[in-house]
Amino acid sequence: MEMNEQQIERYARHIILKDIGGPGQAKLLQARVLVIGAGGLGAPVLMYLAAAGVGTLGVIDFDEVDLSNLQRQIIHDTDNVGQPKTESAAASIKRLNPDVTVIQHSERLTAQNALALFSEYDLIADGSDTFETRFLVNDAAFFAGKPMVSAAVGQFDGQLAAYKPHEADGDGNAFPCYRCVFPEAPPPGTVPTCAEAGVIGALTGVMGTLQALEVIKEITGAGDTMAGRLLIYDGLATNFRTIRVRKDPACALCGPQPSIKDLSG
Repeated sequence: MEMNEQQIERYARHIILKDIGGPGQAKLLQARVLVIGAGGLGAPVLMYLAAAGVGTLGVIDFDEVDLSNLQRQIIHDTDNVGQPKTESAAASIKRLNPDVTVIQHSERLTAQNALALFSEYDLIADGSDTFETRFLVNDAAFFAGKPMVSAAVGQFDGQLAAYKPHEADGDGNAFPCYRCVFPEAPPPGTVPTCAEAGVIGALTGVMGTLQALEVIKEITGAGDTMAGRLLIYDGLATNFRTIRVRKDPACALCGPQPSIKDLSG
């Protein structure tokens, strides 16, 4: 696609990058990305993808902006308290880059609507905050044949990975899905929620920004994919480490093919 003069100026710092260039920027402008959640992770993901010129951003969130969100969810501000998060996020994106089309899905993600919803997008960025939703997002992405970039945070730590189980590495080994790495959720009550344990606000910015970068890489083909690897960040020690993760032959999703409702309903 051809870019107009304003787009060439806006994305000039991308265009001069040899790993992005004009063709890469054109891919971003044509891309459709669905972001799960407009919260701590979704906020920087949405802002940086909008700034990068991702042509269509879908955002699904059924919640409203709360005052306690503003310590980390930087896409919202004080005037948005009480407003649906999708509306607040869409307004911020429009101010940042009016060329981006924002599709608001002000609803809860369920096993009934996930597959149809995911089929409308090229890539899924999961910023959800419960294991139940993460499993659902993984399953829907698998059945829809869509790559997924997933991030998660604790109090001072975070994780990041890309999941592309329909693709393989250079040796022909299939990449894992989320269930290969995390076969089942921990017992109820063993992992406190953000509201229960707290979270340092800037941590969501670190992990959400890394997540946005991985989405950009997946769209443009720049660099090495995070598929088959899990990045772990310790914010207190300022330490990053990456571990190799592989497909689990006994995975409930990558082995026998049950329905998405059976897995996540």
